[in-house]
Amino acid sequence: MSRTASDIRKAIESNWNEYLSKYANLFSSNYVEGSSPPSVFVGSYGYPKVLVGPMVPPIHGNTLSMDLPESWIGKSLEDIVNYRLSLVRGIQAVTAKAPQGRYIESLQELAMSSRSTDSEVEFVKNTKPSLFVDGENAPFGPIGEIKTAKFSNSSSDKNIQRLFYDKDVLAYDAVFELYNRGIEVSKIQKCFSIGMFGKDRKLVPTKWSITATDDIISKSIVDEIVNFSEIDCCQIFTYENLGNLYGVIMFPRRWMFEMQEAWYDQEGNIGFGSDFEDAKGLSHYPETAGAHFASRLAVAEYLLRAKVQAGVMVLREIRPEYAVPLGVWQVREGVRMALKQKPTVMPNFEQGLDLVCKGLSVGKKEWLARSKLQKARNQKSIKDYF
Repeated sequence: MSRTASDIRKAIESNWNEYLSKYANLFSSNYVEGSSPPSVFVGSYGYPKVLVGPMVPPIHGNTLSMDLPESWIGKSLEDIVNYRLSLVRGIQAVTAKAPQGRYIESLQELAMSSRSTDSEVEFVKNTKPSLFVDGENAPFGPIGEIKTAKFSNSSSDKNIQRLFYDKDVLAYDAVFELYNRGIEVSKIQKCFSIGMFGKDRKLVPTKWSITATDDIISKSIVDEIVNFSEIDCCQIFTYENLGNLYGVIMFPRRWMFEMQEAWYDQEGNIGFGSDFEDAKGLSHYPETAGAHFASRLAVAEYLLRAKVQAGVMVLREIRPEYAVPLGVWQVREGVRMALKQKPTVMPNFEQGLDLVCKGLSVGKKEWLARSKLQKARNQKSIKDYF
């Protein structure tokens, strides 16, 4: 049984309200002074007129970990929620297309900073708690309309700065170049969102930029790995983090990829999302939304390092203890961690899936019932005739 958007939203708000009650000492003032991680956020509501601004905790010092998902593996749900609730989000209404002016320039300088940046933000009135949780973005704390904002003591990353000033480089190429230079995916996403790359620059809502960045990078890597030879055995990887169970099955085949998710609603019913692609790519927006591209990126990175291609199925079971969605980063980093584990070698895909399902409460038949990869896997390839 699948959940409607309304069902998901009600469950999220219920969980989020519990956390707001538990951590009731939320910041509320018309002024905040502290060190931004650095962090900027572009909303999607009302696009192309969007609410844009920095996120600043009332804390000075090294706050990088408050908005660096790559460092959150191993942290508890409470730790991460506390990081996020400490971030006060300032907003101003801005037109996303052809953004300009000193305010946007200051946010772009903030986004490219390589260290925490001293920030002072005055609000029109006291900030209020936010219920913004959507599964793509990590949550954040109070929100307020900005009256004035000042930033100082930033230090621009030279790689980002060069591409920011080079308006002849396409946004697609800028994103992939920064990735290849070792810039964190979450950092690239912020810069992409605040309109720093490409010839025709515009603001991109943060939730869209997260998906777009994972898509751009993974698609570029897949273009490379389809030229490699096939993996020579079936390999199984598993990992658990924050109530999310991951199983990855790689088997000898030309590139094909499927990501499936299963979750439990408040009545104990199971909902599913499933998306499949081959070398032709994805022909539709995925049911699993940004999770598809996030998991594809992690898998593509692994295959590129190994210089092989494979058929890959990624299963994600979301357990009830994952009380508050923390963002799609959790999928990317969770699958990355799964692929850092020592694989179990199995004779074939079927037995590999059996092994993965032993660690899940959702059964093999339920996963296969929604699998397009299973059908594609059973189709003969040209090499079967020689």
